[in-house]
Amino acid sequence: MEFKTDIEIAQSTAMLPIQEVAAKLGVGQETLEPYGHYKAKLDIHALKDLPRKAKLVLVTAISPTPAGEGKTTTSVGLADALNRLGKKTVVCLREPSLGPVFGVKGGAAGGGYAQVVPMEDINLHFTGDFHAIGAANNLMAALLDNHIQQGNVLDIDVRRIVWKRAVDMNDRQLRHIICGLGGKASGVPREDGFEITVASEIMAVLCLAQDLEDMKARLARMVVAYTRDEKPVTAHDLHAEGAMAALLKDAIKPNLVQTLEHTPALIHGGPFANIAHGCNSIQATETAMKLSEYTVTEAGFAADLGAEKFLDIKCRAGGFHPDAVVVVATVRALKYHGGVAKADLNNENLEALEKGLPNLLQHVENVTKVYGLPCVVAVNAFPTDTAAELKMVEDKCRELGVNVALSEVWAKGGEGGEALAEEVMRLCGLPNHFQFVYDVEDSIEDKLNAIATKVYHADGVVLAPAAKKQMQQLTELGFGKLPICMAKTQFSFSDDAGKLGAPRDFKITVRDLKVNAGAGFLVAKTGDIMTMPGLPKVPSADRIDVDAQGKISGLF
Repeated sequence: MEFKTDIEIAQSTAMLPIQEVAAKLGVGQETLEPYGHYKAKLDIHALKDLPRKAKLVLVTAISPTPAGEGKTTTSVGLADALNRLGKKTVVCLREPSLGPVFGVKGGAAGGGYAQVVPMEDINLHFTGDFHAIGAANNLMAALLDNHIQQGNVLDIDVRRIVWKRAVDMNDRQLRHIICGLGGKASGVPREDGFEITVASEIMAVLCLAQDLEDMKARLARMVVAYTRDEKPVTAHDLHAEGAMAALLKDAIKPNLVQTLEHTPALIHGGPFANIAHGCNSIQATETAMKLSEYTVTEAGFAADLGAEKFLDIKCRAGGFHPDAVVVVATVRALKYHGGVAKADLNNENLEALEKGLPNLLQHVENVTKVYGLPCVVAVNAFPTDTAAELKMVEDKCRELGVNVALSEVWAKGGEGGEALAEEVMRLCGLPNHFQFVYDVEDSIEDKLNAIATKVYHADGVVLAPAAKKQMQQLTELGFGKLPICMAKTQFSFSDDAGKLGAPRDFKITVRDLKVNAGAGFLVAKTGDIMTMPGLPKVPSADRIDVDAQGKISGLF
């Protein structure tokens, strides 16, 4: 059998015109804003008054490893499978960032025969949403520095500017910079830095806003600096929200594309889950729930990051919660958590698998017991998985009262996900006892400890001196009742990337706390997490090319 790369599979599959994809959802020309033949935006105003009717399915995963897990692939394949079983289904995903596309991971549109297309567009400029977010972010930065240059009426302390510039690229050179050099006409010299666009608060604002007016109000609340007497300065104080909203008026509309099997897909927003809140937009999820029977969505990285933020941040803001949760795992990744080197993962190793299984089981137990949600484990199948290994995973999950479904969507598309889809439909009919991890009325420290102890199974949090001072200031300023967005390594339940499996006897160190008042949460930075990644020694960009006809290769 001839092996094809993901991009070759995608390029060899005929797509439907986007109008035909929209018609599957009952969406007509008056609501559709085409961007070429195969992608479009949806007019959210035209759909505003429709009721939600879909069952909501959240796809999450174990802690990621170099062996790969296949969360997006599973999400796409599950949506295709549900449609094959006669259920009107939409899959909701995040937009890929150019940082990982040209960095370590490569493209992010699913894989094999469970992909969203046109994958080249989705992975590159798509409909320009990230460019709009970056432009709005940098407009805010320019207005802030211009205010200081033009007399600084607000008495902004240039040492306490918390707003950074943004670019959608991994560029470590820009983490810490000095700007405003060159004399009086070139601005006031100060320290500054860049974040990757997906870490910008504007990304979170766009993803959590209910509509254009709510987005503008959230933009206005963003804290960008502090005065010399330590009062917060907002975007509204600088009259910036109107201009930023003008740049974002189209970006807030969800993007409609399709899977290889022509299932409608809404791909919108793209915050990372290790440094941001890790979920696609409320607009996309809401729209999908209004137009389908089943809405399948994913949250970034593992369940301790993306799923926790989906449930404790996005669900609070959106007023919904999942009817069922899928936790994706692979036998190979579990063996990696059990101590097997990447080169040896194809060999049967029941001892290592048993050592790695606690990572999966802890994620599952968090879903069922901490959040009170029905759950199924999807084992993303590899040819090297043995019957004994698969049985061990199944037996251990059954001890927790959770079924396991073998997912073969990478090789077979929707057909390979029908067993998983059947179990998801069953779970969606069960009683739902959803609860949050913490009450927003709790103190900041209590909320941090709730996440650390209940989700990470740590012994609690340690606040660095700077974080203690910030916690006191944020509480005094009235921000203490906001949800928490933990910025933490994705590779471990702990804040140490090297602690695999399900570690115990550790604490989470919070070194920095800041308010994202527009997004509506506090960001707690742990460990050595950074909001501007760097490129690896051999970046994915090295293998990406385009020929004379414009055909792209090497994207994934």
